[in-house]
Amino acid sequence: MPDKDKTVQQFLDLIKKSRRGKFKIYIGMIAGVGKTYRMLKEAHTLLKNGIDVNIGYVETHGRKETEMLLEGLPIIPRRRLYYKGKELEEMDVQAIINLRPEVVIVDELAHTNIEGSKNEKRWQDVLDILSAGINVISAVNIQHIESLNEEVKQISGIEVKERIPDSILAQADEVVNIDLTADDLITRLKEGKIYHAEKIQAALNNFFKSENILQLRELALKEVASQVERKVETEVSRDEAFIHERFLACISSNEKTAKNVIRKAARLANFYNCKWYVLYVQTPAESADNIALDKQRYLINNFKLATELGAEIIKVESSSVSKAIIEQAGVHNITTICIGKPHLSLWKIILATNVFNELLSKLSSTHIDLAILS
Repeated sequence: MPDKDKTVQQFLDLIKKSRRGKFKIYIGMIAGVGKTYRMLKEAHTLLKNGIDVNIGYVETHGRKETEMLLEGLPIIPRRRLYYKGKELEEMDVQAIINLRPEVVIVDELAHTNIEGSKNEKRWQDVLDILSAGINVISAVNIQHIESLNEEVKQISGIEVKERIPDSILAQADEVVNIDLTADDLITRLKEGKIYHAEKIQAALNNFFKSENILQLRELALKEVASQVERKVETEVSRDEAFIHERFLACISSNEKTAKNVIRKAARLANFYNCKWYVLYVQTPAESADNIALDKQRYLINNFKLATELGAEIIKVESSSVSKAIIEQAGVHNITTICIGKPHLSLWKIILATNVFNELLSKLSSTHIDLAILS
């Protein structure tokens, strides 16, 4: 792109950014910490101060304290649609955009919309609302953040299906953590303030174990601290060490290993607030004519995951994986190359595999770090 075109594009991006609504996200470590309650309290405060605030979508889950706070707040009627013979409700995005309130409250950011909706996910609806110049206050639990999916699964033993890309958090103008101690949260659960009586014991046996809550709480605190740090780096004082950091995540057609490398590299890139790339080197053995269909599908899914997490995809053809990695690291000014942990001992791999041997040999003459991700 010529320099003049770049300048014009930068100016257009600046105009679009200034027209975009402001975005605030409440993060909780788990259900029941009070995210919706806090959003509704804020809505009342805004309303008292003359701000045109509307409820776009709020899910009270039958919690009396939360339901009481809905009184007196303008609510935009939900859209009704039929799916598999049932009448269901969804947030009416077009009604919100047509009404154009100053602020709209949108709960459950990770929600999957009913089939037939314009967008698959509610976070995509929120992006449409923000693009229309409307400010949004929303909420999400830490277990719904894409790059934390594996960690949450290890903590709780449950794979959370509804997730949001980390890039959505990065777009937020403000991220606020709603914190409670494990004891306070368990007390609220036992008092019936989170779930109905028949669900309490199941919750205590799963997500609401004290050790699980503590670990999820740590994840939430770290995530919000990371978001604040990113804001400081971009808006207050730019430190050169952070600006020039660049990560290259190298993946294969192995679904599980690639997914882990992508998610962990995304966390590193988010922490350093830097650009990152995902590289797949297609060898002759995995050419379009030779690669198995399941591996093709894994690659497509992992490319999609990487894009959602903010990576730029690089796909090259080469008979030498290590040479291709080094070449791309040079082209994109990479500071750290991320690879998956070998299943055999690293020493055996280094001795037995030319790829690692060549890669380490070539890296020894550069300033590039090598991160081996478990």
